[in-house]
Amino acid sequence: MNLSPNPNLAGKVVAATATARKSREPHLPAEGRANRATEKGAGYLKPIVWTLILVSLVYVGVKVVPVLVAEFEFQDGMQTIARFASANGQPTEKIHDAVLKEAEKDEVPVGKDDIKVTGTHGNVRINVDYAVTVDLMVYQWTLNFHPAVSNDSLF
Repeated sequence: MNLSPNPNLAGKVVAATATARKSREPHLPAEGRANRATEKGAGYLKPIVWTLILVSLVYVGVKVVPVLVAEFEFQDGMQTIARFASANGQPTEKIHDAVLKEAEKDEVPVGKDDIKVTGTHGNVRINVDYAVTVDLMVYQWTLNFHPAVSNDSLF
């Protein structure tokens, strides 16, 4: 039973499809198979590189974010000290000691010489300069901080 509209082409179509199927089948010589086996893993390099970059960013974040959070908490504590100092009329020596205690509480490496307190007419200004070195195993990153707060009166 031949369903082709042209009975002369029926055998040629079947032969062409059989040839197309055979050409899709892998018939590589032995050396061709060996070359193909070495190229098989080349597609996995890009995900490995991106994974290493992501892991590196997470590692740096884990090391640096706590230092930045401590600096933020220290600056917030300094602002609170400046507000209460101007309201209570505290001398600069007590303000200096309070800032030093705040630094110890927030685990910020601040020495006595790093703190500068000025107080005039109810206005208190506190400036602190310090540096923290973060060890990233392949690089020593020094972060310099300069928190400064003031409680200027409105009048």
